[in-house]
Amino acid sequence: MYEHSDESSQQIIAEEVMKASGELARCLEEASKVVVGSSHVCERILSALLCRGHILLEGLPGLAKTTSIKTMSHVLQLDFSRVQFTPDLLPADLLGTQIYDPSKGEFKTKKGPAFTQLLLADEINRAPAKVQSALLESMGEKQITLGDHTYKLTEPYMVMATQNPIEQEGTYVLPEAQVDRFLFKVHVGYCTQEEEKEIIKRNISGEWPHIEPILDQKRVLEIRELLTKIHVSDQLRDYIVRLVFATRVTEKTKKDSTKARFIDHGASPRASIFLELAARAHALINGRAYVLPQDVKDVGLDVLTHRIGMSYEAEAEGVTAQQVVQQIFDTVDVP
Repeated sequence: MYEHSDESSQQIIAEEVMKASGELARCLEEASKVVVGSSHVCERILSALLCRGHILLEGLPGLAKTTSIKTMSHVLQLDFSRVQFTPDLLPADLLGTQIYDPSKGEFKTKKGPAFTQLLLADEINRAPAKVQSALLESMGEKQITLGDHTYKLTEPYMVMATQNPIEQEGTYVLPEAQVDRFLFKVHVGYCTQEEEKEIIKRNISGEWPHIEPILDQKRVLEIRELLTKIHVSDQLRDYIVRLVFATRVTEKTKKDSTKARFIDHGASPRASIFLELAARAHALINGRAYVLPQDVKDVGLDVLTHRIGMSYEAEAEGVTAQQVVQQIFDTVDVP
């Protein structure tokens, strides 16, 4: 009796996953009508939203980072705000402030653009650290404190930030505490020649396809809850923990000269949580109610790379965090 009941519930979950996967596929299909050659970016934006996380896109100007985010907000029918981060931006410009009303003898709260569901922090690393850090509370606790009052943000809430490579003039390095709060850091590269020809054609003609909204707030929250029902085996969770532990230099791993030389500090426990969540989202998008090791591998670089602190020796020898994480995935045994 109990086995039959368990099989029935698994079948119901599998059917719900297939339905949600179809809707998510339609979202990505609609976005692809506008965003050329960045399907990977749109999928990561969708995954971050389902995982209650945030996403950081890094790439040179003109690679459709902002376009990808704006398009996804339209497809998902969620409230959207954009803030252009500049050197003279103040925390109050982002969060809001309290204004004294002399006629009533009291303070009024003027909420800033951060009070939304999807916040685009455009070129986030062109503002100083005090402005970047102003987002920490909203990203971590999904709330904003102004004066003596704390305001809960409407779910789903996600910060979608873009940044130019730190080598460019006028950029600041993001605080480590903030970088760690981003579920994904995605490097946006150049498109193919055929894709660039299509981009030129669309921009010259001005004929942009009409895209239909697919989901809404209620459905996004329903699919988000479905994520918790995706099955993760004990062996797979052990694999995730071993991957994250492999990024850390401990007394036992100091004998590994490569790791000791190139890694200054490894990923935090938050990385383990995010890696499993991202793998669940990847399985859901692909229509499965269970996670495979390949799901972990497919999202691993975008989850772990920005959480590893590289040593000065690594920088001197041109060794990147991406190379180190890839080596970890190549060497840790797969269940």
